Amino acid sequence: MKIRSVIIAFLALSGMVFPNNVKGEESQDSVRVLFIGNSYTHYHDLPDMIRQLALRAGVHEKMNISAVSFTPGGCTLRKHLENPELIKALKKGGWDFVVIQEQSTAPAMQTESVVRNVYPYAARLDSLARSADKNTRVIYYMTWGHKDGFRNPDNPYPLAMTYEGMQDRIKTSYLEMAYTTGAMCAPVGMAWKRVREERPYDTLYCPDRSHPSRLGTYLAANVIYATMLGRHYQTSWTADFDPELAEYIQQVAQETVFDNRGLINLHPAD
Repeated sequence: MKIRSVIIAFLALSGMVFPNNVKGEESQDSVRVLFIGNSYTHYHDLPDMIRQLALRAGVHEKMNISAVSFTPGGCTLRKHLENPELIKALKKGGWDFVVIQEQSTAPAMQTESVVRNVYPYAARLDSLARSADKNTRVIYYMTWGHKDGFRNPDNPYPLAMTYEGMQDRIKTSYLEMAYTTGAMCAPVGMAWKRVREERPYDTLYCPDRSHPSRLGTYLAANVIYATMLGRHYQTSWTADFDPELAEYIQQVAQETVFDNRGLINLHPAD
């Protein structure tokens, strides 16, 4: 028992999370999703929030999601490619979706920095996922600007020094990742911007002004689920938020996805 506890602790620190459904209990119709990211995916267990939304959706929108996550804090896509366990999981295949999230500031940097430090590694992960299984759908999880922008004393970049500038740069970078590889983009950052503008009193940020609050993760979960599903849905899962607030978040998420089908390269649902 002690050895097992040590192993579990090690996996938690490394950012690898076992499936929500134990392998032996995974049903034939499970939708298998691999999440590659960092704390922006790990906070408040984004994969499980998506699973809960899907379980409580309408009969034609319901999914039984089995998720595996690689989400060590601060990890870049380049660093992920050094993880043999992740490479093994990608090469094994069998994933219905692979959701990829880059470190929060890397896509907000100058174009030459993003071209050098982000795009090649996003493309490599995408290639590994689809080489193993041509039916795998890759989704790039577009994140959001920090609440007050990002000021890097070592590499000043004026465009990223405000929320608006940082968000616009992140948006462009994630859309380019999707266009270059033929993948989809889950426009979480775009939905985030709308909620900030319409309901600034409903905080999407943690106190660090960067990571998502629980409400921020709920918004991200709805956007990603809408992107995966490819059509409108209704779900009874409010994550214990006020029903009116939960309905608003669901509405913003779905409108952001389906009003921008071409922009985010949304593939028709099967």
